[in-house]
Parts: sequence; structure tokens; C-alpha cells
Amino acid sequence: MYLEWTTAAELNINRNRHTATVLQNGQVLITGGHSHKGVLRECELYDPSRDRWILVANMSAPRDYHTASLLANGLVLVTGGENADGVVSTAELYNASANTWMNTQNMIHQRSGHTATVLQSGKVLVVGGSKKGEGRLDTAELYDPQVGVWTATQNMICSHVYHTASLLSNGKVLITGEPGFCSISMSPKTSELYDPIAHAWIKTNDTNIGRYHHAATVLKDRSVLVTGGRDLAISMWNSTELFNPFTNQWTTTCSMSTPRYAHSATLLPNGKVLVVGGFSSASLNSSELYDPSTGAWIVAGNTKNSRYYHTASLLTSGKVLVVGGTFSSRSGTTEIYYSEMSLEEVFL
Repeated sequence: MYLEWTTAAELNINRNRHTATVLQNGQVLITGGHSHKGVLRECELYDPSRDRWILVANMSAPRDYHTASLLANGLVLVTGGENADGVVSTAELYNASANTWMNTQNMIHQRSGHTATVLQSGKVLVVGGSKKGEGRLDTAELYDPQVGVWTATQNMICSHVYHTASLLSNGKVLITGEPGFCSISMSPKTSELYDPIAHAWIKTNDTNIGRYHHAATVLKDRSVLVTGGRDLAISMWNSTELFNPFTNQWTTTCSMSTPRYAHSATLLPNGKVLVVGGFSSASLNSSELYDPSTGAWIVAGNTKNSRYYHTASLLTSGKVLVVGGTFSSRSGTTEIYYSEMSLEEVFL
């Protein structure tokens, strides 16, 4: 049994490879990405109470394959990415109450296809990515919002790009994704942990399958569900696996019905995980739900439009807002998934 998809208001500008950040007031900030115009600096804000998009202040630079992180002070930190000038190291902060962007110190390294994780300390850990001429990066750096400064931390054991970074309940960060160059002999299934106390990287057990352009979701039981992705041989996976942070072990769980990469995976209030879209032999409109209590996947209905390189955001109502994706005129469309929590509101 699946719940319900409905169309929502269209974006002002079609886009994919953008970011989506749920702000403290429940609105959703979309930054940058790529459209028929090229790489974008334009940003938009979604108001769920009115189902309306409004254009807001532009970033100082166009960017895609960048990151956006909500800080404890309510500002949004955007880092890196690429545009017509190449891969960038710039970073900037969005103030939603003032609708302004402010430049902050540049990162130490230019990077695109990296990750940014807000640690329990409030600092932001930026990891990996790629830089033209250098390929995958093994570097990592920390941003301190209180002083607006970047500092280098220990390099990863392996370089990673289009990987995932998951904040664990113990404060460590799990990196998964098929690695490039490694400082020691490693498997293509390598995953590693960042310890913010020791400022050090620790090799952990290998995943069962090497993958990138996958998704990783921290579940309510604190385990991490890794779904789909592809490998360097262009094989696409429907396989999924679970990381246990208490034992550092990976175990396989049931496979999705469809192989997919560049999809989204969102933890719902009921503890299930909603996977949407992605790419297989073509762009996908299918979605499916993972139930951690049974380890099984069930169909969650089709979105109206197929999409990949989109975003999916859990709203405060429990609904999921899916935005953009694909490389066509449909990349301005948005849709909403009604979870069990949000349907309770409808029928009250």
C-alpha cells in the first residue's frame, strides 16, 4: 500500500544539481544548480503554507555540485561547486531574515561533488570532492561559524567524490563511496570514519559493494541505510546495506525493486525511508518505501514526472517536497508526498 503524490507550485527557474535546505521557519531555500541557462546563481524560497515560490537574493557566484548547510545561528552556509570558470573554493552565508548573502572566508581547497556535515559542535566538516586537474580529493577541512574561518583537518585515508557523509549519534561521521587514490592499499568498497575529538580518520569495515552517486540515511535505531548508486564500470545497483555504528559492521538488507543512482532518500516521521526517482536506463518516476522493522521495500507510487539530481526535503508537516531534477523542461516541477503523519492532519 502506498500513500499519495500531488503536484505543487512550479519553480520560477528550472534546475537540477541544486541544494534544498529547510530553514528554521519551515520554509525551503533552493540554491543554484543547472538549467538550460547554464549554471545558476539564482535562489528561491518555498512557503509550504501558501504553496508558493519566490525568488530571493542571488548568490555572489553561480554554482552546482555545491553544498548548503543550516547552521545553529539560522544562517545557511554554501560551499564550493563549479561553474563556467571551473571548480571554486568560495563560500557564502544566507541570512533569511534579511534576504542577504554575505561572503565568508574561502575554503582552503577548491572542490565540487563534496559533502558538508554540521557536527555536534556546530562546526562544519567539508570532505573530498574533485578539482580539475587533480581528480578526487582526500582533503578535509572544518568551518567555525563563530569566527568564519576554515582550518585543515587530517586527510582522509582515501580520496572520495560523489560520496555520502552521515553524522552518527556518537558524533563521528561515516564516509561511504567508491574511493580513488588511497594512502595505503584499500578495497573499492572502503568506508571510513571521522573522529571530531581526535581530528582523525579511522578505517572501518568495507561495504559489500563499491558505489557512488548513492544515498545514505541515518535511521531511528542509529544505523545507516545505504541505497543504490553505481560503480566505475557503470553498473547500477538496486542493492542496499546497513551500517551498525556499535559494531562497525555492514550487513545486506532487501534490494530495491529498481536499480537507481542520483536518487533521494528521506527519513519519514514513522521511521520508514522514502526513495524517489534517480536514473537507471532512463530517468525514473518510481518511488519506494523501506520499512526497517521488516527490512522490506514496498511501492510508494509514481511521481508525475521522472527526475534525477533532484532534492527531497522533509517539511515540518511531515510531507516530503521533491524539487526539480532531470535535464528537460520538466525540471521546474515540484511534487509533494503525503506521509502517514501528514495524512492524519488531512483527515482530522
